[in-house]
Amino acid sequence: MIRTHRRYGQYTMNQESTTTKVMEKPPFDRSISQDSLDELSMEDYWIELENIKKSSENRQEDQEVVVVKEPDEGELEEQWLKEAGLSNLFGESAGDPQESMVFLSTLTRTQAAAVQKRVETVSQTLRKKNKQYQIPDVRDIFAQQRESKETGSDGTESQSLRTNENKYKGRDDEASNLVGEEKLIPPEETPAPETDINLEVSFAEQALNQKESSKEKIQKSKGDDATLPSFRLPKDKTGTTRIGDLAPQDMKKVCHLALIELTALYDVLGIELKQQKAVKIKTKDSGLFCIPLTVLLEQDQRKVPGTRIPLIFQKLISRIEEGGLETEGLLRIPGAAIRIKNLCQELEAKFYEGTFNWESVKQHDAASLLKLFIRELPQPLLSVEYLKAFQAVQNLPTKKQQLQALNLLVILLPDANRDTLKALLEFLQKVIDNKEKNKMTVMNVAMVMAPNLFMCHALGLKSSEQREFVMAAGTANTMHLLIKYQKLLWTIPKFIVNQVRKQNTENHKKDKRAMKKLLKKMAYDREKYEKQDKSTNDADVPQGVIRVQAPHLSKVSMAIQLTEELKASDVLARFLSQESGIAQTLKKGEVFLYEIGGNIGERCLDDDTYMKDLYQLNPNAEWVIKSKPL
Repeated sequence: MIRTHRRYGQYTMNQESTTTKVMEKPPFDRSISQDSLDELSMEDYWIELENIKKSSENRQEDQEVVVVKEPDEGELEEQWLKEAGLSNLFGESAGDPQESMVFLSTLTRTQAAAVQKRVETVSQTLRKKNKQYQIPDVRDIFAQQRESKETGSDGTESQSLRTNENKYKGRDDEASNLVGEEKLIPPEETPAPETDINLEVSFAEQALNQKESSKEKIQKSKGDDATLPSFRLPKDKTGTTRIGDLAPQDMKKVCHLALIELTALYDVLGIELKQQKAVKIKTKDSGLFCIPLTVLLEQDQRKVPGTRIPLIFQKLISRIEEGGLETEGLLRIPGAAIRIKNLCQELEAKFYEGTFNWESVKQHDAASLLKLFIRELPQPLLSVEYLKAFQAVQNLPTKKQQLQALNLLVILLPDANRDTLKALLEFLQKVIDNKEKNKMTVMNVAMVMAPNLFMCHALGLKSSEQREFVMAAGTANTMHLLIKYQKLLWTIPKFIVNQVRKQNTENHKKDKRAMKKLLKKMAYDREKYEKQDKSTNDADVPQGVIRVQAPHLSKVSMAIQLTEELKASDVLARFLSQESGIAQTLKKGEVFLYEIGGNIGERCLDDDTYMKDLYQLNPNAEWVIKSKPL
């Protein structure tokens, strides 16, 4: 179950032996590998993998392996339900299933099916073990949900969802038909047709609609790579929501829904989604390399409060950039093993003291140290829990579905992992922007970085040579998608934000009912309460006008007339044009307009949000200008 490996570390300059090894890469059966891979296109991958293996032989110390516990029957599903925010349906924490009814009532049919499948497995397992816990009958849970959808406003919403699904179905089918053979990476010179990624309808629902509308298997066109679509986000009048825009309590709901949606998508497409679970691991509690990200950030935050990306990681990237991103072979050419080893020891001793001489670090050495840092994280940057799910992305039928899965996986990453991954991808894009001089195309960069991110040596996983080749091709493709579509991947799909809005609305209604009962019990005048409640919502603001406040910046609020064309950027511009107070010293990008309350906790608005459309979606919100929290 557990293997011990030497720590995978620095690189060797022995290019002759490396190149020889490249020609001896694993044999493979083309019938099960990606159709059009040629050996030269994979050369960078095998060179990088051989460098990693060679470097491990130069490390004297052993690295502790992450202990991955093999789950008992039903344990995986039990853990899944906990992470999906549904732990109160079973076990010692089982309570009134009504608590989960609000949450379950917002799920799509595919999401509900994914939950139902896991609840059934857990229920059967608990019964087998004769646990004396309250075990709900899955039929009871979902019967109530169906009843609520059949009557009342939910029926209208589900009808509206189906309308949206039909509205976008043709576009989605068209997108899938554009997907050509699963070639490794399309040539960059050929402009690809642009295809919108539909964020308004559940990804799993789109996949199911596609299956239902076409009984025959999706035919992949036999054209060349130029037929592969280039994906883009369509404009949303109510504003695009990015990771970091929502309040923590709403982001928690987003993560619960993202896990259920990811599972539903994999279920619909027949792909197994198994989460790993790290049970125990010995790690150093200080230093720079082989330190858990969270521990490293706690250490860094004592030096620089508010740090979200490890300081050593930031410094290595800035050192590479200082050397010029035009350097040929950047990231591909390894630093010398002895130098890297000495630099590691020196950094550990002098980095936090501020006495380390960065001028002495060669650019290729800094790049090798950056990759070493990623590889030597005790748990992978893509997380122990979701590394296998990231690897499984390559098995999804179309590029669009691969992107959708990656979008959900990025949302599910812990904050520290997600922030560090974002910094890495932004840096890699800068390298690619200089490809004319450094000869590092998106294909080259994806090949070099894939084994560093996707092959977690600390997990002690072994694979056959044939599987290794297929994994190489697939993870390089996934790495390419991560780099190319990073802006899209850090977007929270609108259908998930709408599900959060619906949850909040239902919870408010529930709280209001409870408050009315309490007031009645205490013999208060209910009518008086309702009048007060109504007046606080109206706040004496005329119809079609919003009141914008900036409590930390100005004592007065602004009344703004809503028009069809008024955007969030216009509201900010009016505020910043005021000639008095602190507002006079502020610049664009330092403060943002927020939608607060109503059916959302808090949401930072992007500049292109049309205020009238958003007001109609959330009429009870307050509008506040403030800076983003660190």
